[in-house]
Amino acid sequence: MKHKLASIGHLLFKYGTHPNLVTQIHAHAIALGHCKNQHLTSQLLNAYAKLHKPIEAQKVFSQIPNPDIISYTCLISLYLFIDRPNRAFSVFAELSAGHRPDGFSVVGALSGCSRAKNLTGGRIVHGMVFRFELGSEPIVGNALVDMYGRNGRMGLAQAVFDGMVVKDVASWTSLLNGFVKCDDIDSARRVFDEMPQRNVISWTAMIVGYRGKKTPLRALELFREMRAEGKEHPTSITIVAVLASCADIGALDFGRLIHGCISKSVRLHLDVSINNALMDVYCKSGMLDLAKTIFGEMPRKDLFSWSTMISGLALHGEGRYALEVFDDMLGSGVVPNEITFVSVLSACAHAGLISEGLRLFNRLISCYGLKPTIEHYGCMVDLLCRAGHLEEALELIERMPINPDTVIWRSFLSGCLGKRNWRLAEMAGKKVLDLEPDDDGVYILLWNVFSFANKWDDALRTRKMMRDQKIKKKPGCSWIEVHGIVHEFLAEDTVDHVSADVHLILKSMIQQPNSDMDFLNV
Repeated sequence: MKHKLASIGHLLFKYGTHPNLVTQIHAHAIALGHCKNQHLTSQLLNAYAKLHKPIEAQKVFSQIPNPDIISYTCLISLYLFIDRPNRAFSVFAELSAGHRPDGFSVVGALSGCSRAKNLTGGRIVHGMVFRFELGSEPIVGNALVDMYGRNGRMGLAQAVFDGMVVKDVASWTSLLNGFVKCDDIDSARRVFDEMPQRNVISWTAMIVGYRGKKTPLRALELFREMRAEGKEHPTSITIVAVLASCADIGALDFGRLIHGCISKSVRLHLDVSINNALMDVYCKSGMLDLAKTIFGEMPRKDLFSWSTMISGLALHGEGRYALEVFDDMLGSGVVPNEITFVSVLSACAHAGLISEGLRLFNRLISCYGLKPTIEHYGCMVDLLCRAGHLEEALELIERMPINPDTVIWRSFLSGCLGKRNWRLAEMAGKKVLDLEPDDDGVYILLWNVFSFANKWDDALRTRKMMRDQKIKKKPGCSWIEVHGIVHEFLAEDTVDHVSADVHLILKSMIQQPNSDMDFLNV
């Protein structure tokens, strides 16, 4: 009997990564009546967990007479892997009812609380850490910092971090990531600068944070620093964040440089998320043909790949082609989501395809059971306004089941200005000001509306409102890329703020005889 058990255990150890063989070994164990053996069932549970088969794993677990802490932890890890954090925490609750939790099970429970935003559960686990004196292990402290950070309690995360006797790079990164998640980029940078050692996860978290705070130039500068150090190789997440920053400011040369590096790595070259980000860069930088080439050469496409291509075609006014790509996507068996419909409706708006846009909007609801969001209504308002159907656009806004936001009213305002309908433009402008009274751009637009309509008293009143509320026009911002380096300029920049090299070149151009730039000397 022992020999047969050992033989089955050996087979599981040898063939545990082959799903069909594990199933056959399991069936053989049942036939021999060995499924009540604690050691063997634990081995089977571990095999199914590694194969990410939760149903089979749970069945095996239920057959273990007295599950030990290793079996419980194995099941917790499985539920975390398949993104069922609440179930993982429930398994931990069962464990703690009959066993003294160890560091590994506690880390699993805290990870579940982090992902599920379960602050109450996380605090209960924190209490167990104190009770069973598990806090000396850095991995437990890191998990606590991460849990509080993801739940938006950075004061508690900082307190746990400060109380840790031993801190590793993961401890610092957990705190840094917490500040990024809480949108406190200054505190995140403070932690980043104080780190005694950084890894690629630390760099990536900071780059992602800068990009999320709408400061893509800082993200690109930080990536340059990371590459200059040469200690860490970027992951796919790092590259996607950097490419997204390139797309935000049209840094085409920088994006091409990254593309060249990607082409040298088979792993990165085949990464779907990286190819999607590359397409986005080229679409937003006016290189649609390159985006089409990447899209055509991708061996595997996900939903975001199709949506990015459709969105890029929409941006370049190729609405008909965008609809063809949308049909190809449906033909491939990919089911569209809300984002895909935003892209295809935007394509119809840019190309003036009214009937197609209306048909797709109805299809979104009737065929796919999706609930239109504010973005979908925004596309439809834009579509109707571009076609000159202002009254229909206003009617759609008024019967929306969602309160229209400033984006909707801005879109309607732009349509009214384009069609020189001052009455509706005035109404739309006032709606925007009701929602965002500090919006400097709308005051200026309203001034123009009243001026065109010869309503000078209203125009002066608008100017006075702006002055009384001390609202100043925000300076315009632009970027220029030279040899892969992006320079940022503000409309209010002085000589002290702008690169000396730029002014040196500009001065030499002015001094050229018969210069066409004499107006700069005025």
